[in-house]
Amino acid sequence: MQNNPYQSAISALLEQILSSELLLSDPEMVSLAQTELTQQRAQLAQLEAAAATLAASTTETPSSDFTTGQVKGHCTLELRGGAGGDEAKIWAADLLRMYIRFAEANRLRVEFIDDLVVKFSGSVEIGGQLLSTYEIFQYESGVHRVQRVPATEAAGRIHTSTATIAVLPEIPEHVIQIREEDLEWHFMRAGGAGGQNVNKTNSAVRLIHQPTGITINSRTEKQQSQNRAIALQLLRAQLWDRQEEERLQKLGDARSLIGRAQRAEKIRTYNFAQNRVTDHRTKQSWYSLDTIIEGDIAKMITELRAALLSNADSPAMPSI
Repeated sequence: MQNNPYQSAISALLEQILSSELLLSDPEMVSLAQTELTQQRAQLAQLEAAAATLAASTTETPSSDFTTGQVKGHCTLELRGGAGGDEAKIWAADLLRMYIRFAEANRLRVEFIDDLVVKFSGSVEIGGQLLSTYEIFQYESGVHRVQRVPATEAAGRIHTSTATIAVLPEIPEHVIQIREEDLEWHFMRAGGAGGQNVNKTNSAVRLIHQPTGITINSRTEKQQSQNRAIALQLLRAQLWDRQEEERLQKLGDARSLIGRAQRAEKIRTYNFAQNRVTDHRTKQSWYSLDTIIEGDIAKMITELRAALLSNADSPAMPSI
């Protein structure tokens, strides 16, 4: 998270709220504690709103055009295991490891939001162009299919599994307006490593957007306020993503849809037996799966991006 001048005040207020909550167990102090909690929580909501507004303004990319989908800047990858049971979950984790290795090799910032939800920040020169993380990963959205022998397969049979990837850009607050009354917040203790503060306070956040049913989990930051801000950022991104799909469908133009796979669309197959990766949108194949899965994806990204952009500019489009 970036430094925010509101953060120290938020942290101090959270400590005060925790102290007030402890007084609720004292019959003589419960009335006073309830009054203080009401005031403190109102102050916290105001501070968090101001902090979120500042964060949005400092991360906005001036060259992005959110009305036409020409977006640049940071992004978040959400991965989910699809068909294939436990092997699908393993495959999703393997894909995330691939992207993280690429990011680390190129000095991109990696921030875990949940187990299979990761934010990437920074830029990389690829194919002679300086690309933001959203530009790098934007064509990874869709279903990734793997054909391999799982480690748990004793008979040596090849299994087919899938994982779904959503690539979400960072959306400024003014682009997507969210009504507070549409939000349902749940707070809980975060499990796993992270120290006393993470495990013994209700720092983890689950956010439900009631009109759409979108659910966001954020639990890696030590402060509840930070996880709340992250959850709101992700919600804005998912709402924008839905609006963008609707916009492209209304255009009814294949050139607008190429390279922006919906989450149910199979975009790529990883065949371990043949050491081959095939992208089904452009029919390109790379016979270096062994290095690609270790994070060496720059060549694939460069060639795929060039092909997709070329197709998008062509008057005649291939079937997709």
